[in-house]
Amino acid sequence: MICAVYKSSRKEETFLFLPKRDDFSQVPEPLMQMFGQPKLVMLLPLDKKDKLGIADINKVRTELELKGYYLQIPPPKENLLTEHRRSLGVEN
Repeated sequence: MICAVYKSSRKEETFLFLPKRDDFSQVPEPLMQMFGQPKLVMLLPLDKKDKLGIADINKVRTELELKGYYLQIPPPKENLLTEHRRSLGVEN
């Protein structure tokens, strides 16, 4: 399976995976509005991959088959001060 990967023009580090290039028909309109103008980043052969960067490749494959798209959003940014306080046992 080859999928097309698009980068969001509005949301940093947000990517949309599609089973067919330029076929956004399965993507809900509110998601497309939030995503902005998609920019093709690459065509990716999923059957030749064991893993992806931050996405679970099995989840990507499953969602492409079931939903017709997969949305990859960046993990939440950690607050280093909060983590440091937590490690010291200090509440806010």
